[in-house]
Order: sequence, then structure tokens, then C-alpha cells
Amino acid sequence: MDVTIYHNSDCGTSRNTLALIRHAGIEPTIIEYLKTPPTREQLIKLIDEAMLKPREALREKGTPFVALGLGGAGVTDDAIIDAMLRYPILINRPFVVAPLGTRLCRPSEVVLDILPAVTAPFAKEDGEGDRQCR
Repeated sequence: MDVTIYHNSDCGTSRNTLALIRHAGIEPTIIEYLKTPPTREQLIKLIDEAMLKPREALREKGTPFVALGLGGAGVTDDAIIDAMLRYPILINRPFVVAPLGTRLCRPSEVVLDILPAVTAPFAKEDGEGDRQCR
């Protein structure tokens, strides 16, 4: 199965999502989007395929969100996309693309919607304990 994760190794949710993908027996293509940001077309496609609006894919915490004034009601989708392209840290993560769909995997378990069934227990790194994946 061909799976791609737009990954930030400093993010626990992204690391947990990657671990869940690997737990399903899949070695994904890993795109470290802070080093290799998506093009405008790729970013728009990710957001559209995940059935989100640009504002829903926008990360606030630890970003220039406030400094750029992105919280205002009058900020357009194009302005949000432009900001994400200029400052990739504004792109929420992780996005995962699989044959079964594209999702912004927050929380990390969302990735299970687009992976084959996983029946073995899985423990998240944040200590939430074992979880029966499916």
C-alpha cells in the first residue's frame, strides 16, 4: 500500500501517526514538510482531499499565526494558503495520503480510517496505554 505522511519529527502526534502506519506493516514515504514544503497545488489538494477548509488545516500553537493576523474573520482562504506556503510551520500535521483517502491525523488514530485493519494492540508514546486499533 502506497502511503505518504507529511511529517514533523518534533511533533508527538506526527510520531504516533507514523508509528501507527508502521504498526500496520506499511513503510510510508515520509515528507518532512518543514524542509520540503508542498507546492501551492499540492497543499490545496491535501486540504481538499481531507475535506477541510484552509482555516481548519492551519496550525496556531508555536507559529506566527497571531503575528500575521490570521485569526481575523476577513482573512481569505488564499491569504491562509499564502501564509502556509511562506511559513510551513503553519500547516497543521500530520497529513497522510493513502489509497483509502487523505486525512489530517489529529488525533493520530484518525489514520486508522485510511489504513487496512490493524488488530494488534498499540501503545502511544504519550503513555495513553494500549489501544486495540481495530
